[in-house]
Amino acid sequence: MDKEISQYGFNDIHVGLEKIFQVTVTESMLDNFAKLSGDFNPLHTDNEYAVSSGFHGRVCHGMLLGSFFSRLIGMYLPGKHALHFSQSLKFVNPCIINEKVTVKGEVLDKSAASKIITIKTTITNASKKIIVDGTAYVKVRDN
Repeated sequence: MDKEISQYGFNDIHVGLEKIFQVTVTESMLDNFAKLSGDFNPLHTDNEYAVSSGFHGRVCHGMLLGSFFSRLIGMYLPGKHALHFSQSLKFVNPCIINEKVTVKGEVLDKSAASKIITIKTTITNASKKIIVDGTAYVKVRDN
């Protein structure tokens, strides 16, 4: 994982600015998130149960996927100067264990008065299906 942090200031950001990264959701991630969150629903923890329920394998926790937006904003857009204070999430399609996903943020709006940017946040799978859709509101703090 790249630990280089962006340092966009408010004036560096423009509507249409995008940041994208990819991540494979691993068994270890699911197991660790189940321990962290206390959500041991068998769709997330039991492959046989998930398959018998109509999925191709264990289903990733929606909030695990949503946590990638924290990485997107805190590390890349805007990065160091971010205060991520609001995030909507809509879980559109399931993500199955070991699936590679693309996390994307695109600046939709910016307010000079409040120094708040609005970011469209999406996670898609290899087939370009939307898995998670949302909107983030981020204050871009002064240095």
